[in-house]
Amino acid sequence: MSFSLKPDYESVKARYDAFWHREIIDRPPVSITLPLPGASHFPKGGHKTDADYWLDVEYRSAELDHNVRGRKYLYDALPIVYPNLGPEIFSAWCGCGYEFGPDTTWSVPCIHDWERDAPGARFDIGHPLFAKLIEFTRRLLDYGVGNYIVGLSDFHPGGDHLAALRDPQNLALDMIENVDWVKHLLESSAPEYFAAYGVFYHMLREAGMPITSWTPLIHDGVYYIPSNDFSCMVSKAMFDDVFLPGIRQECMFYERCIYHLDGPDALRHLDSLLDIPELDAVQWVCGSGNEGYARWIKVYQRIQAGGKALQLGCDIKELDMVFETLRPEGVWFSGISGIDNEETAGRVVDRISAWK
Repeated sequence: MSFSLKPDYESVKARYDAFWHREIIDRPPVSITLPLPGASHFPKGGHKTDADYWLDVEYRSAELDHNVRGRKYLYDALPIVYPNLGPEIFSAWCGCGYEFGPDTTWSVPCIHDWERDAPGARFDIGHPLFAKLIEFTRRLLDYGVGNYIVGLSDFHPGGDHLAALRDPQNLALDMIENVDWVKHLLESSAPEYFAAYGVFYHMLREAGMPITSWTPLIHDGVYYIPSNDFSCMVSKAMFDDVFLPGIRQECMFYERCIYHLDGPDALRHLDSLLDIPELDAVQWVCGSGNEGYARWIKVYQRIQAGGKALQLGCDIKELDMVFETLRPEGVWFSGISGIDNEETAGRVVDRISAWK
């Protein structure tokens, strides 16, 4: 497997393979990208509406191709694009309305009455937005094969899928008043999601791609990022009873996975997640205003003590603290702020290589 934007791909891949096993070849993987000198902005497309832009997959594929070629991928950084149609696209395929804004999309709930509406909230393989994502993926593969990696879109199954179908506030009430319906729909939607995932997985693998997505880890098999942002609204007991079984099922479906744990209110569920044998790694997102490695040392230490790998972003000034408080095995430096040139990047990677 080779990519013109990443000539050393095979040696980089070996470090990520070691990361998944919480092992070290020579050092932890370190992702650093810098803009290429003279990189230009892609010209505006003159789209009349936000929806026109989102659904113009020919224009957006060319835009992504232009942007990925405008950066240098140092050390273990990977040139990756993925066909993004918004974070709730799976829910749109299952009956939600779908709105397009300048920078994101959002779903319009379709279950207003459980008995009346829930039976119709099913995955529709004939949905025009499903066909659009297939078209988008194919077009990116036309650009990317031999040059860079094309990944999976953002799907958000499970609890976040139900929050889209029902509306988060209504789903919070359902956790008390309609929990049997919630459990039923979680159970019935899982095989639908796995089927949808499989369509795009096979497209990518047949084109010779490793599997990746919006979190740019890679694996030559079934990989993804389970999550449940809605979990910040429920207790540990509710989470364990209602959502944890489905998350474990999802982790069992993947060969490699990293859980997206989003925000301090979700930390109450960390120990439950660490008890999932099939979960490989944790991506802890502290949230805006909560930054600073020192604040979350114990969280990262809990993740390592639970036998999981972890994604870590930090500032260059925090590296010594990282070295003092964590083990290098199973750490992926996904971003290090304070690096603006290759000389600084080289010094940073030398320091990380000496970490034992």
